[in-house]
Amino acid sequence: MSGIGATGFILLAIVALLLFGPNKLPELGRAFGRTLKEFKAGARDMMDDEKDNKRVEVNRTENIEVDNKRLPD
Repeated sequence: MSGIGATGFILLAIVALLLFGPNKLPELGRAFGRTLKEFKAGARDMMDDEKDNKRVEVNRTENIEVDNKRLPD
């Protein structure tokens, strides 16, 4: 099974046409296209978030001054 060839694609299109009818197929195609577009955008956002959340090492030997001021009661 190396994949769907031209004959398989034509057979699949004929079966879809018989099941859904000629009026419904364009709507299904648009819905599938929108779904694929949203999936790609979500995957791209996840990849961008992963790049942004990479850890940055901090030098722990630095002296940090802390103000020990109390807040007013």
